[in-house]
Amino acid sequence: MMYELRVYQCMPGRLPDLNKRFETITLKLWEKHGIRAVGFWTTLVGASNQELHYMLEWKDMAERERVFGGFMGDPEWHKARAETEKNGPLIANIPNTFLAPTVYSKMK
Repeated sequence: MMYELRVYQCMPGRLPDLNKRFETITLKLWEKHGIRAVGFWTTLVGASNQELHYMLEWKDMAERERVFGGFMGDPEWHKARAETEKNGPLIANIPNTFLAPTVYSKMK
């Protein structure tokens, strides 16, 4: 397994809107496409409280490219994203990192 850590650095004040989009739209579409979320986190103490961190689980990079690519090309996602961003973008930047578990990790 491999894990993808994504950090959504939100536009000022837009984190509540992003959380609502995940809760009401994005997770349903991910389920449709077979995207497996490990968890979601916001920052309590750190450099910014305008970030959403989340982790996805993949069998390998080929699965990630196929499944995430299918989601990104879904017309339903494009429509929902446009509707939720009618007052401006929610996200300023999305750094992501692909992680491999160590032999001593609880997550394999």
